[in-house]
Amino acid sequence: MPSQKEIDRRYKNIRSRMQAAGLDALIVCGNQYAGFEGAVFYTSGFEIVHRYVYVVIPLEGEPTLVFPREARWIGDKKKPWVKDQVWPDVPGQWLRDRAVERKWKRIGTFGMNFVMAVRDYRELAQGPFELVPFDQEFDMARAVKSKEELVEVRDAMDIVVDGFWAMIAGYKPGKTEAEIMAPAVERFFARGAGPRMMNILLSGEHGEANAYFKVPGHRKVAGDDLLLYSLEVTGAGGYWVEFSRALIQGKPSATTQRMADAYPHAMESARKLMRHGELASNVHRTVADIFAKHGFALGHLSGHSIGMTMLEYPAIGAKSEVPLEENMIFSLHPQVVDQEGKVCLYTQDTYRIGKTEGECLADVPWKFYKGGETRESVRSGPR
Repeated sequence: MPSQKEIDRRYKNIRSRMQAAGLDALIVCGNQYAGFEGAVFYTSGFEIVHRYVYVVIPLEGEPTLVFPREARWIGDKKKPWVKDQVWPDVPGQWLRDRAVERKWKRIGTFGMNFVMAVRDYRELAQGPFELVPFDQEFDMARAVKSKEELVEVRDAMDIVVDGFWAMIAGYKPGKTEAEIMAPAVERFFARGAGPRMMNILLSGEHGEANAYFKVPGHRKVAGDDLLLYSLEVTGAGGYWVEFSRALIQGKPSATTQRMADAYPHAMESARKLMRHGELASNVHRTVADIFAKHGFALGHLSGHSIGMTMLEYPAIGAKSEVPLEENMIFSLHPQVVDQEGKVCLYTQDTYRIGKTEGECLADVPWKFYKGGETRESVRSGPR
C-alpha cells in the first residue's frame, strides 16, 4: 500500500491536469487483460482479479470504485484506500445517473477506446454530457515516478532478472519452449507477480528467429534454434518491467550476427540520450538510424513509457515530440527485421530517465546466452 503522501501526490497531479482540461470528473477504466489493470490499482489500490472495474475521480470530493454486480465477490474490497464502493447491474447506467445528479458537463475517460465495456459506453453515450478522451493526459500525470514508486520498479526489475537467471540455468536443447521458460515463471509467481505477466517468444531454426511473437509451446528446441523470450512482469507493487536476451547454443546465422553487431551500439547510444529535456523521438531516431546503416529496419516503435499499465504514453517513436523528464521509466525494445520482414533479432531493457543520461535497470550484458551462465560468471556490462 502506498503512503498517504504518495496517494495525495497522485491525485494532485491527476486533478491538476483535469482542471486544465476543464473536466468535472474522470472515469479510470481497468480490466483483467494483462497490462490494462494498472490504472485502477494506481488510483484506488484495488487489485483486479477478474472482470473489470472503474474508478470515478471528481474534480472535488472523494473517488468511487464502481464494480459490475457480478464481480461483487471477486477481489479483496477491503484492500483499496477508496472506500466508497458500489455494485450496480450495469455500471454505465450508474455512471450516467451520477453525472446527471452532480451536473457534470465534461467527463474525462482513461481507457474508453480499449478497456471500457461496450454496454457501459452505450449507457454513457446517452447522457447529456461530453465524454473527453484523457489517456495521454492521465499517463503524463503519472509518468514521472516518485522515490516510493522507484523502489517498486527496482523490485520488479530484480524479480525479472532473477527469473532470467533461473531460465538460463535450466536451458538446454531437447526441452520444449515452454519447459525452458518454466523456471522463470515459477520464480516470478513466487516473488509476487501473480497473474500480472506476459511472457511471450520469438523463435526459429538455423540461428534465426521468425519475426512474429507467439506463446511458448511444446515444440522441442534444437541446439541452433534462436530463442528470444520477452519477459514482462510486475512485482507485488504492480509496476511493469520488461527484459529480454538472446538464447542459442549453436551458431547464429550470418543475418542474425549482422544484426547483433549493431545492437550494443544502438542500445548504448539510446541510453545516453535518455536524459532530462531530450525528445523521445530523438531516442528512437538514433536507434533506427544505426540499424538502417547496417541494412535493417525496426518492426515497430523502439519503446514506450511503462508503469502500472504496461503500455503508457509517451512512446519512443519517430513522431513522439515529447520532452523526457527525470525519473520517467521506459521500456526500450527495438525489434530489428531484415528487408523481407521474416527474420528478426530482439531485446528489451527498462530504463530510468536521468539528468544527463539514462540508467539501465538490469545489470545483464547484451550477448548470446548458451545456458549455464550465472550472474557471477558474466562480466557486468555498461550501465
